[in-house]
Amino acid sequence: AISCAKWYGKGDKNNADGAAVKAMRERFNYVDCKGKIVIGEGEKDNAPMLYEGEEVGNGNGVEIDIAVDPLECTSNLAKGKLNSISVLAAGPKGSLKTFPGTYMEHIIVGPKAVGVIDINKPVKENLQNIAKALDKEIEELTVVILERDRHQQLIKEVRESGARLRLIDHGTIVNGIAPAIPNTGLDVLMGTGGAPEAVIIAAALKCIGGEIQAKLAPHNEKTKQDAIKMGYINLDKVYTTEDLAKGDQVMFVATGISDGPFLKGIEFAPHNIVTHSVVMRAKTKTIRFVETHHHVETVYGL
Repeated sequence: AISCAKWYGKGDKNNADGAAVKAMRERFNYVDCKGKIVIGEGEKDNAPMLYEGEEVGNGNGVEIDIAVDPLECTSNLAKGKLNSISVLAAGPKGSLKTFPGTYMEHIIVGPKAVGVIDINKPVKENLQNIAKALDKEIEELTVVILERDRHQQLIKEVRESGARLRLIDHGTIVNGIAPAIPNTGLDVLMGTGGAPEAVIIAAALKCIGGEIQAKLAPHNEKTKQDAIKMGYINLDKVYTTEDLAKGDQVMFVATGISDGPFLKGIEFAPHNIVTHSVVMRAKTKTIRFVETHHHVETVYGL
């Protein structure tokens, strides 16, 4: 997070992303684990580091699956916008679902609305059920949706239901987790986003409560065929939180780079750098918000 924060607002997303990837990859050398990147920067031929299948860690300890996004919202960071984070999810080998690099339709809620959503039901019916579970009027709900052309009908239906709407240009992970965090003002995320992001969100929800339902939604013929080759024949199958992130040993960690709904961004001061992170464990349902003051002369990556 610190390594790429210096690129904030400078219009150079490639250098920003490169700094984040390099710093995260180098840090893995010091971690006691036999790690494997199951969600990362892409295939080996297209990503020099943190590619899917890469082995990380120092080789000591347990085998774990790792899902990373060293810099979510690359474009936002480059443009000086909100919601950029550095994020990692991990769990025992086989605990994190892997998908081709395609889209998933999903609906995500916090703990109080677990069990009341159904991705196959109409938008208004889901929102009515969520509002009832949260002891709110539907007009008091805030729904988060990525502002994309593919969501025009969804946006129309949410508005017709009477619910409030927050449109975002990027930031599915942080905004997908927000409904499960108290006092973010966000109640549900709906729409279509990346399948890898859905797995990372599911890992967080296993730690803090909440629910995600998702269905594969390939955005072109290639990704459809990629999904079929990986064994995903039934594209109508609904994946639950447990399907995406299995068991009670998963964890989730994120550090804010620019301000978001529950994490502040990097703060630069004359002699120190302040970071704001969240660390979650599924087994204990523990959430730790960590504010760290780094002495400038000893900060890694600068």
